[in-house]
Amino acid sequence: MKKTKQIYLAVTNDLVTDNRVHKIASTLLKSGCKVTLIGRIKSDKTPLTNRQYSTIRFRMIFKKGFLFYKTFNIRLFFFLLFHRFDIVVANDLDSLPACFLAALLKRKKLVYDSHEYFTEVPELVHRKFPKKVWQIIERLFLPWIKYSYTVSESIAETYNSKYGIDMKVVRNVPYSVQNIISDQSAHTDKWLILYQGSLNLGRGLEQLIDAMLFIENARLKIIGDGDIVNKLKERVIQLGLKEKVEITGRIPFEQLFEETIHADLGIALEENIGLNYYYALPNKLFDYIQARIPVLVSPFPEMQKIVRKYDIGTVYDHKDPQSLANKINEIFELKNRHQKWKGNTEKAASELCWENEEKILMKIYTQVGLNFN
Repeated sequence: MKKTKQIYLAVTNDLVTDNRVHKIASTLLKSGCKVTLIGRIKSDKTPLTNRQYSTIRFRMIFKKGFLFYKTFNIRLFFFLLFHRFDIVVANDLDSLPACFLAALLKRKKLVYDSHEYFTEVPELVHRKFPKKVWQIIERLFLPWIKYSYTVSESIAETYNSKYGIDMKVVRNVPYSVQNIISDQSAHTDKWLILYQGSLNLGRGLEQLIDAMLFIENARLKIIGDGDIVNKLKERVIQLGLKEKVEITGRIPFEQLFEETIHADLGIALEENIGLNYYYALPNKLFDYIQARIPVLVSPFPEMQKIVRKYDIGTVYDHKDPQSLANKINEIFELKNRHQKWKGNTEKAASELCWENEEKILMKIYTQVGLNFN
């Protein structure tokens, strides 16, 4: 009797808010194979909701930095070495060494999913030694990768040019949602501005909070967690903005959409700190679109291409909090234009959904050896 194929997807996060690996795992289940996600347990112990696939989360002694990545990869390597699998998927560069070596030794297939331009993330841009180490890892493994995909055309073109590979693009778009009814009374008569995602350096969050000093009849909700969350909370208190700015912390992606649909403006104001942000096509942009929310984004190639193609918002070039406030105030003052943008999100949402994007993913994994018929 033929054994069911086993696929492991490895990622260094705790799986709670990673909607991309969830969608990919759900699609891979359609091939009839057994799918298992491997991650880690974070210190805040946010519960993991029930999934259709299996999950394994390592309990790590080290929580960040070199020792975390080293020990995680060592543990992942030995796990893969002593467990049967047919395909292993490395999500980002920080899980690639273990996956690559285990697949090589066991002569199994490796797929690389690059969620970002890893060596150009803001956390590495000004740190020469760590960046050099990750660049060496990138040069060591990527030229040998046969099956790979990433989140935007700009990142794919960069990797293909540097390493002579054929990296595809599978954008991080959400599942299609129909017949959305947003209860505007849920946030009284004030406009609701929303940011969702990681609270890290270079997301424009400090400026956004400062801008709320000059924005009337609006509230800002920030959903997420990250390295600068405590600094942002302190900033809100220092500026006396507790009544206008709410930082909720992170929530499971299954609950995030219900929060998103009540907003009036979605924010994606990454700063130009390294090519990772410049080439970014963040999942929050697509989440806003699926929730039928007009957007304000940075004038970077991938994001503004989407916004201008569908006419669903506008761009803002980073200047100062007062300028940002003026931009947002203008958006809400021009109600007819805001309503037009909102109406245009219907077409964008119907096209930019996982039901369409997963067809590309299925073609990739058909080449890897799966059958989706």
